[in-house]
Amino acid sequence: MNEIPPRRTLPRLDESLLKHLPPFSKLERREIRTILDQATSRRYEEGVAIFDEGAPADRFFMLLDGYVRVVRITPTGDQVTALHIPAGQLLGIAKAIGRDSYPATAMTATESIVLSWPARLWDTYVADYEGFSTETYNTVGNRLGEMNNRVVEMATQQVEQRVANALLRLINQTGRKVSDGIEIDFPITRQDLSELTATTLHTVSRLLSGWEKRGLVQSKRKRITVTNPHALVEISQA
Repeated sequence: MNEIPPRRTLPRLDESLLKHLPPFSKLERREIRTILDQATSRRYEEGVAIFDEGAPADRFFMLLDGYVRVVRITPTGDQVTALHIPAGQLLGIAKAIGRDSYPATAMTATESIVLSWPARLWDTYVADYEGFSTETYNTVGNRLGEMNNRVVEMATQQVEQRVANALLRLINQTGRKVSDGIEIDFPITRQDLSELTATTLHTVSRLLSGWEKRGLVQSKRKRITVTNPHALVEISQA
């Protein structure tokens, strides 16, 4: 997967787009204008690499709209989904963890709108803008916490519990209410779910089919809807 060089494809963006996002919420309008004027904006189609694992971390990014899958490549060349990132979060923030290359690949799970800045501006933003540093490191901490929780789950929980927990996390992060329950608001396959829970595609398919018969979930065309969240909570804590 090759990184696509950013290019400006969107009209001049308004300051209100960043005002409600944590890294910029404490800034004055004029400061946000300065940050936006230094950004490159781009619309990405679904299934495109925003940046690749191991590539020089020469930019950092803000996901304005859409969803991103964080993908790792195993030593055997297999692709594994590690995280899903919703709109309103920074990504590609290798500088925050002391790296000069990206530790994973960011793939768009839907059509997405992304801002990016040269990595050389990172230290300036951290020093000059109140809240940028603390909120950024909160983001890093939350993601590490999620990864640690998954490691504990894989070490201590049965497969059924892990899959239930993964679905609950996804509806908490990205769920939207629909007539039948809470839908994960981006395309997700059973293969994605198997990668998130370190289990096989066959096992995930078997579990989802069983839960569908019991009225806990609905699964079709890369869409999963949780129709009985309480029942999934009970399974996750069994």
